[in-house]
Amino acid sequence: MARKCTPRYSWSRVDGMRIRGGRPLSGSVQVSGAKNAALPILCATLLTEGECLLGNVPALHDIDTTAELLRILGRAVDCRPPRVRVGPSTAALVEAPYDLVKKMRASVLVLGPLLARFGRARVSLPGGCQIGARPVDQHLKGLETLGARISLDKGYILAEAERLRGAEVVFDMPTVTGTENLMMAAALAHGQSALINCAREPEVVELARVLNKMGARVSGAGTAVVQVEGVRELGPFDHSIISDRIEAGTYMVAAAATGGEVRIERVPVEHLEAFISKLRAAGVAVEPDGAAACVSRSGQVRSVDVTTAPYPGFPTDMQAQFMVLMCLAGGTARMSETVFENRFMHVPELGRMGAAIEVSGHSAYVRGVGRLQGADVMATDLRASASLVIAGLVAAQGETLVRRVYHLDRGYEHMEQKLRALGADIERVAGLKA
Repeated sequence: MARKCTPRYSWSRVDGMRIRGGRPLSGSVQVSGAKNAALPILCATLLTEGECLLGNVPALHDIDTTAELLRILGRAVDCRPPRVRVGPSTAALVEAPYDLVKKMRASVLVLGPLLARFGRARVSLPGGCQIGARPVDQHLKGLETLGARISLDKGYILAEAERLRGAEVVFDMPTVTGTENLMMAAALAHGQSALINCAREPEVVELARVLNKMGARVSGAGTAVVQVEGVRELGPFDHSIISDRIEAGTYMVAAAATGGEVRIERVPVEHLEAFISKLRAAGVAVEPDGAAACVSRSGQVRSVDVTTAPYPGFPTDMQAQFMVLMCLAGGTARMSETVFENRFMHVPELGRMGAAIEVSGHSAYVRGVGRLQGADVMATDLRASASLVIAGLVAAQGETLVRRVYHLDRGYEHMEQKLRALGADIERVAGLKA
């Protein structure tokens, strides 16, 4: 019998994290599977009727939401992270409803597979973290180029095509989910497709790897141009998900900010080169050791300017966490955000903890204050949540209460357990006022 995913915590807007800081982290921590790789690969199971097996899947709310969406679309899903089995269809349904899609932007990734395989899809416009507009126009433009008829009706995307046909698709800007949606759609299209100005993220490469396991013919993933030769049908797969580079980076910052020494297991170092170079410039020692990395800091944090950029640049998903480290530095650091227009919502909350940060346009100027203090703060999105937890770990005075950690549960598996194992004084608190 299909079983629902069972993440450790219920999705509650009144959960919080209580942290008593001032303790250097010490020990080892293992990085979980990459959420942003697992989600598109789960959606790719819609391209085949066969049974698909996924390993190293993190137990997160977004995984739970995607599993439930697949069930609504007629798939039998047995979700017991780290293993997930997606069985044959119980019905050929093609509508992704608002109630689920509003919780998570990645739900739009069912659009390409449904359209390519069944010739029709009705998918609600997506929701998710409120860090920017992130429109789906590039998805729709690309699908239209492949021959789809697209219309919008009462908040839903309606897409139809007897069979998609190969074409040249040029993205106006790199888009991760847009690249992934078009790769999946083109895999079952008639003829050759060239996707130009693609996102180059490791999660895109991971999806291409899985599509090829299914019998697709995808080449060039990880570069700006991806070639896809369409096939008539795709088969099942068995695949273990890569490690989460953003979770790894988050624990690296936590170790550095607290002045600790942490061995981080299963680190995809090759996916974090731009980030690690900035850590080292800030005075943090990062020593790769096989599939692990040892992170430590003994001296003063140095101010480092950062500009976020699509991969392989400095990841926007590490901007908030790195900002906490810059709060401890000597001097002033400029952090420029070029990916999302509304990703400084954590700044006022860090200000409540004693940070000195001034936002001007797309840049934040962080004047190092040496130390932070505990406060009652509110998380606004997934990575902001992680930054506030790190700030709480650093704060040597007072207690920090991070509210709305349902954001955190979307992207970090058992974070407080992992931090406690490193010596942090952190606990989850339920029953808080929203």
